[in-house]
Order: sequence, then C-alpha cells, then structure tokens
Amino acid sequence: MNAQPHPLAIARILDANLDRAREGLRIIEEWCRFGLNHSQLAQSCKEMRQELAQWHTADLRLARDTPADVGTSLSHPGEETRSSLENLLQANLCRVQEALRVLEEYGKLYNPLMGESFKQLRYQVYAIESQLLATHRLQQLKAARLYLVTSPSENLFATVEASLKGGLTLVQYRDKNTDDLIRFQNAQRLCQLCHDYGALFLVNDRVDLALAVNADGIHLGQQDLPIAIARQILGPNRIIGRSTTNPQEMAKAIAEGADYIGVGPVYETPTKVGKAAAGLDYVSYAAQNSPVPWFAIGGIDQTNLGDVLKAGAKQVAVVREIMQSPNPTDATQDLLAQLPALN
Repeated sequence: MNAQPHPLAIARILDANLDRAREGLRIIEEWCRFGLNHSQLAQSCKEMRQELAQWHTADLRLARDTPADVGTSLSHPGEETRSSLENLLQANLCRVQEALRVLEEYGKLYNPLMGESFKQLRYQVYAIESQLLATHRLQQLKAARLYLVTSPSENLFATVEASLKGGLTLVQYRDKNTDDLIRFQNAQRLCQLCHDYGALFLVNDRVDLALAVNADGIHLGQQDLPIAIARQILGPNRIIGRSTTNPQEMAKAIAEGADYIGVGPVYETPTKVGKAAAGLDYVSYAAQNSPVPWFAIGGIDQTNLGDVLKAGAKQVAVVREIMQSPNPTDATQDLLAQLPALN
C-alpha cells in the first residue's frame, strides 16, 4: 500500500493502547503489592506505568473519540469471566504485551524512538510474567495444607474433583504403569480440572509429561532425575519436589534446590512396597530443620493424623484416605478441619 497513514488514526491507536497497557499494568501491580507483598515486582510495574505515561502526550489524548469508536461495543465471552486469580493475571499480562506490540509498530510511524522504547518494555513484561507466575505458584505451595497424590482408579476424575470441591489445593498425578498415551490424556484432563478450581497440579516423575500438559511442576523420587536437570528442562518457574526418607536425603534435596520435600513414609504403606517407615522421629526432625515447605506422607489417615501433627507436621500428603474414600469431599474437609492454619 502506497497511501500515507492517517495521522489522526495513528494517534487514536496509540492513545487506546497506551490506556490499555497502563490499565493492565495497574491490575498486575495491585496483586504484586497487596496479594504477594512483593515490593520489587510492584515497583517494576509502577516504573513501567510511569514510562508509558511520559509517552501519553496531550496531542494523543486529544485524538481520542470514544463515541465514534466502533470497538467499544465489541466483546467476547472470554473477557466477561475470570475462572481464577491465575487466569485474571494471565489475561492482563497478555493484554499488556499485545498493547505494547501495537505501540511498538504504530509508534514507528509517529516517533522513531517509540519502537525501541516499547520493544524494551515488552521484554520487561515477559520477565515480570515469569517471576510473577513462579512467585504465585510458590505462595500457593506454602499455603497448601493438604496434598493429594493420586493412585490408579476407575473414578479418578470424579474423585479428584470431589476433593477439589472439599477445598483441596494441591494434586499430584501418580501412575507408574499405564501406557503413555493414557497417562498424557489423564494428566491433561486433571491439569485443567485443577486449574479450574485454582489448585496446583504436579506430575510424578515424568518431566516430559509435566511440560506437555503445562503442569505447575514435578515430584521426583530419589532414583529420578537430578533436580538441576529437571530445572534445566522445566525452566525456573515450575515447582520441583523431592521425596526424602532421612536427614541426609533432606539436606541433599534442599542443597540441590528443591522447592519442597516429601517427608516419609511416616508409616508403612502399600504405595511404597518394601520401603521401611521413616517414622515420627523424621517428622520431628523436618519440623525443626527444613527451610522449605515439607509434607509428611506415607500411611497417614484419620486414625494417626493427630500423632503426625503432634510430631510437628503442618502439611500432609495422602493417597488412600481420599482415593479410596466413598465420599472424597467429606474426607477432604475432615482432614482439613484437623490441620492447623498456616502463617
């Protein structure tokens, strides 16, 4: 096209997208400030808003013509609801990124300095997105009192959803023997289910499967990949947990960068055939020495939960107590009612 761009139309595009980017950043900033209490992220958002404000000059504002804007009446059902906090944050991050891309391209027609300025701002938003997602996941992990590790079941999805309805916020998909295609389909469906309820979803052992379904992270056993290799594959923003059975394994997992550890098996369990119980002494040791979140696991149920809590546990993981319950919602609520509030 050889026609010269219409200066007024360019100004209206720049004005609209400056508004869009500043509004989206403010929404992100408010969560960083009040939800995460993260001063560095909040400050980064504030500085970007101020830089955008410097470009939002009077001549661009004067080009605004809201009554004649055909876009004000356009909408999409996806914009009318937010299924979770993560969905809200992601939607606004995308909004900012798209607006900055528009500003980068159309800005070149208005002021040659705009293109590079908005390009750099867009890269900053990508970095904030990564840090924000990682911080949000870790906060959810620290707040999760109850952790469900699944076992193969004909009622897998119904059981997990019933537990989510009961207040569960952390799920690990564990299935050692099913064919990969079925495991992928199950993990994909469970991941979506957990995210619909605002819960974290982790995959046992399989880093490739966790990536394929966009899981929040991975849980590794002692014989699985080194944490450093899993981190290299998964990137810095996903959760990595490690099973530990004694203080030496705990120290090693923490030194290698585990985001959380499993402590157990507290009692002998058919989930870990042939594995000797670590016992309550190890629970007490973890309570006094672990600097990262930890979950007591292994044979824990309503009959012995009190002893596990007395030993110092505040977060616990269960398998059979929910997976084999005739009413997973009630079982979840009963367990949560006994677990202490977390600071």
